Amino acid sequence: MSRRLAEVARKVGVSEATVSRVLNGKPGVSEATREAVLTALDVLGYERPTKLRGERARLVGLVLPELQNPIFPAFAEVVGGALAQQGFTPVLCTQTAGGVSEADYVELLLGQQVSGIVFAGGNYAQRDAVHAHYERLTGRNLPVVLINASIEELPFPRVSCDDEVAIEQALGHLAALGHTTIGLVLGPADHVPSERKLHAARTVAGRLGLELGDRLVVRSAYSLESGQAAATRLLREGVTGIVCASDPLALGAIRAARRAGLRVPEDISVVGYDDSAFMNCTEPPLTTVRQPIEPMGRAAIDLLVSQINGAAVPQDELLFEPELVVRGSTAPATPRP
Repeated sequence: MSRRLAEVARKVGVSEATVSRVLNGKPGVSEATREAVLTALDVLGYERPTKLRGERARLVGLVLPELQNPIFPAFAEVVGGALAQQGFTPVLCTQTAGGVSEADYVELLLGQQVSGIVFAGGNYAQRDAVHAHYERLTGRNLPVVLINASIEELPFPRVSCDDEVAIEQALGHLAALGHTTIGLVLGPADHVPSERKLHAARTVAGRLGLELGDRLVVRSAYSLESGQAAATRLLREGVTGIVCASDPLALGAIRAARRAGLRVPEDISVVGYDDSAFMNCTEPPLTTVRQPIEPMGRAAIDLLVSQINGAAVPQDELLFEPELVVRGSTAPATPRP
C-alpha cells in the first residue's frame, strides 16, 4: 500500500497524504487533484478502490458472442433493464467474425473503468479457448458474473439453466411419443453446456432403453446452416427425432428434413433449446426447452451489484430449471420411409 501511495504521489506531484485522502474518499481535496490521482492509478496499473470504480458513469459491460441468435438480445434486454433499475448503464459488446475479440472487449471495458462485467456466452464455456483475459479480471478484483455453464477453474459466480434437466425433458418427450432412434445436435466437443447435455442424454437413454451411440451425436457450430448440415448426417442414420442445443440449430434441422423430402413432424420430430423470440411463429411452431431468461438475468445482476457494493457472494453456480414447451414440431413416431 505504501509503495502504491508513493508511486501515485510522485506521478501526480502531491503528498502521499493527499493520495490517501482520495483513495479513502475523504474531503479536503480539489476535484482536479482527485481526478489526477485516479488517472495516475489507471496509468500505473493499480486497481481503483471498489467504491471509486466506474463511479462517474456507473458503467457495466455486457459481453455477448453474437446477436443473430435471438436468445442473446433477449438476455441483453433483461440485463439492461435490471441494471437501469439499479442505477447502472450497460455497455453492450458483441463479437463478430473477424472483429473485436472477447479479450479485446475486456481491455476496452477496463479502460472505461466499468464497475463490473456480465458475460452471456463466451470463451469461459469452452475448455480449449483462451482464458487469459479472465485471469486479468481476477487479478483486478473486478466484479464478474457468467451466464450459463463455464469451466470449473474460473472463480466467478455463475447463473445457469440446468442443461441436464433440459435434455431429460427433451429426450423424455420424444421417447413418450414412441421415438426410439433419436439424434443429438450439440455444440463443440469442449463446450461445457454440450458436455453436460451429452452426459445427461446418455444417462436418460440408458434408463429408457434407447440407443445413443456416437453416430447419433453430431457436433456443430451454433448457426442455422450448421444445424442443417448436422441434421442431414443424422437423417442418413435413420433417426425419427432430433434434439438440438439451440433454436437456430433446430430450425436448420427442419430445413434439412424438408430438403430430404421429409415432413415435420409427420416423418421427423425436432426439439430446440432456448424458446427464443418467434419460435411459436415458425412453420411448424417449434417444440423447445425454454430457458427462464427473466429470473436468470435478474439474478445475475443481483450477484453483480452485490459484488460492486462490497458484499461477498458464493463463487459457485446458481441453477434455474427449464420448461419444455410442446408445439407443432413433434408428433408420435412413424416408421421412416
